Amino acid sequence: MKRVQFADPLMPYMLLLPQLLIVGIFFIWPAAEAVRSSFYLEDPFGFGSTFVGFDNFTDALTSSDYASTARFTLVFTALTTFFSLSIALLLAVKADSVIRGASTYRTLLMWVYAIAPPVAGLIGVMLFDQHIGPLKEFAGLLGWDMQIGVNYFDTAFCMIVIAVWKQVPINFIFFLSGLQSVPKSIQEAAAIDCRSGARRFWTVTFPLLAPTGFFLLIINITYALFETFGIIDLVLKGEPGNNPITLVYKVFLDGFRGNDLGGSSAQSVILMLLVFVLTIVQFRLIERRVHYN
Repeated sequence: MKRVQFADPLMPYMLLLPQLLIVGIFFIWPAAEAVRSSFYLEDPFGFGSTFVGFDNFTDALTSSDYASTARFTLVFTALTTFFSLSIALLLAVKADSVIRGASTYRTLLMWVYAIAPPVAGLIGVMLFDQHIGPLKEFAGLLGWDMQIGVNYFDTAFCMIVIAVWKQVPINFIFFLSGLQSVPKSIQEAAAIDCRSGARRFWTVTFPLLAPTGFFLLIINITYALFETFGIIDLVLKGEPGNNPITLVYKVFLDGFRGNDLGGSSAQSVILMLLVFVLTIVQFRLIERRVHYN
């Protein structure tokens, strides 16, 4: 393999400099500032700060409110990830077998991906509206009196449905690409050895999708933890009350609504450490079952 040679030894570093500046300014610097602030009791008006050590972390971890928020975040992330991947995989399998009108079918399924999370949350709120929402009326026909923003379970159900609806298209795109990359020779050989389509899928096709599925698993967990903020904020309409919230939204409430900058920074550091540990577990345990060849 021929290696690329630069006439100026500084050229590679100059090419990397813009990206490194972006990472440093928008990621490393805010993260370092959050770690620093987590050890201080910050004045909300910026007139000073008092070093309190690990008190902010202790207050967060011993709070019953924080524990209930963490439990809901775990359930919300698990359900959103599971249904987003499952529905997308089902649609991708069906789309892969479509012969006539395949491009139109796939385009319609991908449209939602172009919608930003806040817009998706706004559309979801309209669909679940207490007065004119079609999904609210459909639930009423089934005898379910949905009360979004009042009932804890109903609000959580609304959040999960909107979050899943928003994430299905991106999963669909990757799953469909993975299905179309499976060699036809393998599919034909599997069809000769096994007549059951479901068995062929789980024993031949699904293992070949393992790299794609592993990648999407990480992406969807990250999405459920962080990128659903706009959806949750629109569903709650800025009035969380006793409704369910995620850890990211609690950081926003305590920091920008409660002016507890030190406490919210400690919560963000805890969340960052949890995501770091979760990522290590995923790559150490799950990736061992993934075969890329």
